[in-house]
Amino acid sequence: MSSSVFSTVRSTLSLFVVVFIFFSPVFASESDHKSKHFWLGSDALCRQSLLVIPYFCNIFMLRFSTSKVLCKFYQFSSWYSLQYQPDDPVTLWVNKVGPYNNPQETYNYYSLPFCHPGTNPAHKWGGLGEVLGGNELIDSQIDIKFQKNVEKGTICQLELDEAKVREFKDAIENSYWFEFFMETKGFLSALQKSYGPLLVAWDTFIDMGYFVRALTLSSWPFFSCHVSALRNAESLDDLPLWGFVGELHPDRNSDNGKLVLYTHKNIIIKYNKDQIIHVNLTQESPKPLEAGRIFDLTYSIKWIPTNVTFARRFDVYLDYPFFEHQIHWFSVFNSFMMVIFLTGLVSMILMRTLRNDYAKYAREDDDLETLERDVSEESGWKLVHGDVFRPPYNLVLLSAVVGTGAQLALLVLLVILLAIVGTLYVGRGAIVTTFILCYAFTSFISGYVSGGMYSRNGGKSWIKSMILTACLFPFMCFGIGFILNTVAIFYGSLAAIPFGTMVVVFVIWAFISFPLALLGTVVGRNWSGAPNNPCRVKTIPRPIPEKKWYLTPSVVSLMGGLLPFGSIFIEMYFIFTSFWNYKVYYVYGFMLLVFLILIIVTVCVTIVGTYFLLNAENYHWQWTSFFSAASTAVYVYLYSVYYYHVKTKMSGFFQTSFYFGYTLMFCLGLGILCGAVGYLGSNLFVRRIYRNIKCD
Repeated sequence: MSSSVFSTVRSTLSLFVVVFIFFSPVFASESDHKSKHFWLGSDALCRQSLLVIPYFCNIFMLRFSTSKVLCKFYQFSSWYSLQYQPDDPVTLWVNKVGPYNNPQETYNYYSLPFCHPGTNPAHKWGGLGEVLGGNELIDSQIDIKFQKNVEKGTICQLELDEAKVREFKDAIENSYWFEFFMETKGFLSALQKSYGPLLVAWDTFIDMGYFVRALTLSSWPFFSCHVSALRNAESLDDLPLWGFVGELHPDRNSDNGKLVLYTHKNIIIKYNKDQIIHVNLTQESPKPLEAGRIFDLTYSIKWIPTNVTFARRFDVYLDYPFFEHQIHWFSVFNSFMMVIFLTGLVSMILMRTLRNDYAKYAREDDDLETLERDVSEESGWKLVHGDVFRPPYNLVLLSAVVGTGAQLALLVLLVILLAIVGTLYVGRGAIVTTFILCYAFTSFISGYVSGGMYSRNGGKSWIKSMILTACLFPFMCFGIGFILNTVAIFYGSLAAIPFGTMVVVFVIWAFISFPLALLGTVVGRNWSGAPNNPCRVKTIPRPIPEKKWYLTPSVVSLMGGLLPFGSIFIEMYFIFTSFWNYKVYYVYGFMLLVFLILIIVTVCVTIVGTYFLLNAENYHWQWTSFFSAASTAVYVYLYSVYYYHVKTKMSGFFQTSFYFGYTLMFCLGLGILCGAVGYLGSNLFVRRIYRNIKCD
C-alpha cells in the first residue's frame, strides 16, 4: 500500500514538473513579460517561488522512468546549445552601466538616455545567483546574424537636449562603463525568452548538478547523463563585452578638455565552425555633447574564424600573469613552511611539557618529603581538573556558533572542491547559487554538532538551541542584506534584490535548511550527546587567581588571530582584487591549499592559547578558544579597511556601504568558521590531556 502511494506521489510530482515547464507561458499574463526586473508580476512571482519545490522533490524522489525522460531532454538541450547555422540570429543583450571605480553601483543600461530601436524589448531572466549579482539582461534588438558581416548598421537616432546632455556628462565624468552579453544560441536561451522567471528554477537546478555530481557515486541514469552533459551545460553562459560610455578628449580651446560620447560600436566576433568563441567591442566615432544635436548610433559586425576550441574560449578572460605570479606561489610555500614549523614547535613543547607533567603527577611511591614538595610546587592545568569541564556561560549561543562554524567549514571545503571540478567561475552567479544550495543541504551538520555539544554539557532548553542554530547565520546575513538592499532601492540600483528572489531564498531556507538543522539537532542529541568527560566537575567552582596581563583571556584571544591571518594574508589580496576589481578568480587549487593551512594553523595556535590559559589556572577555556580563533576575522576586516583606502578608488555612500557591508558579512562567516575549528581542536586537546591523569 505504501509503495503504491509513494509511486503515485512520485509520478504526480514528475508530471507536474513537465507540465509546468512546457505550459507555463499559457498561464503567464502579458504584464509578466513586460514587467520590470525588480518588481515581478504576481504570476511570475508564484512560478519563481513554487518551482523550487518540485525540483527539489524530483531530486529526492527520482527513479528510473522519470530520470530517463529528463536525461534525454537535458542531453538534447545541451547538444542543441552548441549549434549555429549561417544567418541564424544572435542576440546581443545589454546589461548594466555604472561608475568603473564602484563595482557594485550598477544601474539599468537604459537608465542613461540611450535610444533603442524598438518597444517592449525582451528580458532574459537569469538564475538565482545571477539575479543576486545584480544582472538585468535586455535585448538590444541589434540585427546580428551568424557569419554575416555588417559594414555599418544603424541602431537608432539620438536627439540630445539639455537633460540628456547633463546625464551623459555626469556619467562620463564618473567613468561610467557598460556591460553587454553576446548570447550563445541554445535551447535554454529560447526557453528563457518565453518562460521568463520560470528559468530561475532551471538555472538553479543546473548549478545544483555540481553539488549532486560531487556528493553521489550513484549509477542512476539521471545522474550519469547529468555528469556527461554538465560540461556542455557550462557552454550556456554568454560572452561578455565591456566599454565606456565616453571619455574626456583634449581640446585646444579649453584647458579642461571636451566630453565626448561614443556613437559607433565595432564588434568583432571570432568563431570556430558553428560555435562562437570570442567577442570584442571597440568604441569609435566620438561626438561632442551639445544640446540640440542629432546623430545616429551605429554598429558594425565582423566575423573572423579562429582555431581556438570551444572548451578554451573563456581563457581570454583569465589573468594568468596576475594569479600565477611567483609571489602567489611563494606565499603558499611560505604559509606551508610556517605550518610545518608551528606544528613541530607545538608538538615538541607540549609533548615534552605534558610528558614531564604526567610523570610527576603519576608517581605513587614518593616519600613524604617529595610528596610535600610536589604539592607545594604543583600548579597549572592539573589543579583545575575539577572545573575544566564545567559548562560554559551562555551554552546555547556557544553551541549554535560552533555548530554553524562546523557547517561553514564543510560548506567552504565543498564549494572549493566543486569549483575545482566544475569550473564554476565560467557561469554568471554559479558560485553564489552553489553556495546557497550547499548551505541548505549541509544544515544537518550544524544541528548535529550543536545538538551533541549542547547535550554533553547538560543543556535543557532544546527548542531554543534548535531555533538559534538554524537561524543564527542566515538572520545575521539577512540583517546586513536588508540594510544594503534598502540603500540599493533608494539609489535605484540593480544591486537591489527582487522580491521574487527573496521568496526563492526564503523557500530554500524554510523547506530545506531549517528542517535539516532541526533534524540534525535531534540526531546529535540522541547519538552523540552522552556526557563523557574524563574528570568529574566539582560542586563549588575554584577561584581563578590573578595572573599577568598577557595571560588574560582578552589578550590571548587577540593574539590568537595573528598567525592564522598571516597564513591567508596574501590570498586575501587576490580574493579582494577579484571581487572588487573585475578579475575572474579561478585558482581554486590555491584557495584549497590556503584553506587547509588556515585550519591547521588555527588549531595549533588555539591549542597553545588554551594550554597557557589552563596553566594560568583559568578553566574558562571554551569561549576563549573560540574567540582566539575567531579574532582572525578582526584582522581580515582591518585589512579590508587598508585595502579600501590604498588599493581602490571607490567613493560615495552607496559603494562604501556595500564594500564594508559585504566584508562584514564575509568576516562574520570567517570568524564563526575559525572559532568553531579552534574550539573543536581545543576540546579534543583538553579531553586528551585530562584523560591520563588521576581525577579523584
